[in-house]
Amino acid sequence: MRVIAGTARGTRLQTLPGTDVTRPTVDRVKEGMFSALQFILPGARVLDLFAGSGQLGIEALSRGAASCVFVDENRGAVQVVRHNLEAAGLADRAQVFQTGAQGFVAAAAEQFDILLLDPPYRKGTLQALLPALDRVTAPGGVLLCESEREAELPDQMGALRLKKQYRYGTVLVSRYEKEDIEGEPE
Repeated sequence: MRVIAGTARGTRLQTLPGTDVTRPTVDRVKEGMFSALQFILPGARVLDLFAGSGQLGIEALSRGAASCVFVDENRGAVQVVRHNLEAAGLADRAQVFQTGAQGFVAAAAEQFDILLLDPPYRKGTLQALLPALDRVTAPGGVLLCESEREAELPDQMGALRLKKQYRYGTVLVSRYEKEDIEGEPE
């Protein structure tokens, strides 16, 4: 697994062994996700929930995001994220927290322009967390969540609206946007 574009392009990233803790996003899916974000990514504040190896947040930083907060409850995953940030030369623009996603979102005092979620599949984690994400998404912000292809996700949660879904084999990436202050999506 590697960073595919930006200042850290080509940097090899470590991951925890096995798929019970992390499931790396394949390059084709990652490229599609970041193509959808290319115009809003520069200078963005990013949240990488269920960070795993940190590959999504690191890709965002490499492509010009101002900062990224990485959240994972697994101690080993947090150590891998920190290692990968150092290897990519991006640690100075990152914060890493070892905590559960629900608890982090409930306690977060800031809002983010881009939220990247790749939670465990088929456990209902995404469906349970989505309603709480409205509060931490900045006006005009975008939420990209990866799930199994057959996942049923709501069309709207608060000010977050489902705008598009992308299918890559067995993976579904859903794009939610939050209305800006005037009520129009950015």
